[in-house]
Amino acid sequence: MTLVASSAFAQQELKIIAPAGPGGGWDSAARSIQQVLTQTGLAKSVQVVNVTGAGGTVGLAQFVNQAKGDPTQLMVNGITMVGAILTNKAPVTLDQVTPIARLTGDPLVIVVPANSPIKSVKELADAVKADPAKVTWAGGSAGGADHILAALFAKAAGSDPSKVNYIAFSGGGEALAAMLGGRVTAGISGYGEFESQIKAGKLRALAISSGKRLANADVPTLKEQGMDVEVVNWRAIMAGPDITAEQKKTLTETVEKVVKSKEWAEILKQRGWEDFYLAGEPFQAFLKEEQVRVGDVLKSVGLVKS
Repeated sequence: MTLVASSAFAQQELKIIAPAGPGGGWDSAARSIQQVLTQTGLAKSVQVVNVTGAGGTVGLAQFVNQAKGDPTQLMVNGITMVGAILTNKAPVTLDQVTPIARLTGDPLVIVVPANSPIKSVKELADAVKADPAKVTWAGGSAGGADHILAALFAKAAGSDPSKVNYIAFSGGGEALAAMLGGRVTAGISGYGEFESQIKAGKLRALAISSGKRLANADVPTLKEQGMDVEVVNWRAIMAGPDITAEQKKTLTETVEKVVKSKEWAEILKQRGWEDFYLAGEPFQAFLKEEQVRVGDVLKSVGLVKS
């Protein structure tokens, strides 16, 4: 039965919703899955559809309405959507879709301009504790992974997270320009976004936000430096509401074949993504915990009212 179910998608035309514009993390994840599904013959054809707006919640609402009971539709999402659902008071939630698997993790890096007087995590923590309003942070969308890390950093430094002076930029390029121009104290993004500037000596990397160091970067973790903080910008794949248990099993097996393929391993290497695969009950449990954690952080910075 399993073999028949697993090969069912080889005859199928699948659709993956990327709930953001072309070129970003969710779009890249969707197109990477598309590439592997077609290269390996796991699916006949795969279409990626971009639906932009409101931190992915516009795409989520469309997906909930259109993918009901349809196992040929999938959607990528991640930690930013968890925050966006809360900050935008979205009419839809992740409880309405069927979680399949967490796929990748993008550890975040905290950087300062190369000429900054701040040389270490301790010095940045001291500055945040002394006057959180004077320390300006550059990062992605309000309530996203970067903002969550800035808030948790302030809390771990013994400061008030609600006083974090966070400036949200729509693209990594704008945040980078603000940093290189010395207009902000520190910046947060995925390590890959800042890697070339770090290696060129234009930015100083103070810490990585993951539980362990990256293989390709000699940057210590926050935990190594006495800050009990861990944030990973994870990405996952979901199926529509009300699919059958058998359809869910088939999708889960298909996604597992994708992440275990040599083609997928090659993509992770090229893009600097960490393998963060987690499926089934453990992924559902993680999702519940993450929604609570993100909700608590966003309440602490005043983006979500208790």
